[in-house]
Amino acid sequence: MTPSRDISRLIEIMAQLRTPGTGCPWDLEQTFATIAPYTIEEAYEVAEAIARNDLVDLCDELGDLLLQVVFHARMAEEQNAFSFGDVVEAITRKMLRRHPHVFPDSSGYVAPSDVKGTWERIKAEEKAERAARKPKKEAPASGLLAGVKAGQPALARAMALQWKASTVGFDWNDPRAVLAKIREEADEIEAALDRGDKADIASETGDLMFALVNLARHVDADPEMALRGTNAKFERRFAYIEQTLVAKGRSLEDASLAEMDALWNEAKEREKERSTLTSS
Repeated sequence: MTPSRDISRLIEIMAQLRTPGTGCPWDLEQTFATIAPYTIEEAYEVAEAIARNDLVDLCDELGDLLLQVVFHARMAEEQNAFSFGDVVEAITRKMLRRHPHVFPDSSGYVAPSDVKGTWERIKAEEKAERAARKPKKEAPASGLLAGVKAGQPALARAMALQWKASTVGFDWNDPRAVLAKIREEADEIEAALDRGDKADIASETGDLMFALVNLARHVDADPEMALRGTNAKFERRFAYIEQTLVAKGRSLEDASLAEMDALWNEAKEREKERSTLTSS
């Protein structure tokens, strides 16, 4: 096979990768659930390329994201559920329906351009139609939290769930109460560690993260942005460790944990000094 600008070539490549016996062992063992994290990761990488205004990288990342769609569609086709063509047909039908102010109907009529109102009305109709198509046992829940989208990133969804519950008074009034909950969750993780129960440790870790998101909400901090800031801080300080060692003719592998920790604290102090000088 050779590269091509035709989408059919990508679909053929994926079909070959998923062919038992001759395909790729890794691709063959994947499922919707195992591929989903990669789909989310690729969407974030698209957003990151946009944030950097790197259009060359954006082209590459959009290709990676498109591959995710093709991968999911191929697995669905193997189960006789739907194909890539069905995905394309569904979204084109949806876009035509949602833009009656642009695309005329069979009579040539173009709807008035109350775009936002029309868009919301049609989305509501589509949602009702999807619900009607599902078996009763799969009908969406109708409780308070039912409107919180399940597909969004975990941090954002935790915030949304907490905010929704707070509208009926299920909330703390003081961030210090949330801090006490965080300490409680940390103690529960320690107890799970003592028991050596991996599943329980993971569950309690999730509870701690949920409580941390709650604290961020109470102090008006966006948890995603707060974590991004900490990631950047970690990168800066770790780079200082590496660069300092290189300047001494050393490598990370040569250094002890105690030595790296000392350099970490040194980087931390240097940041504090710079911050003091900037603010003075």
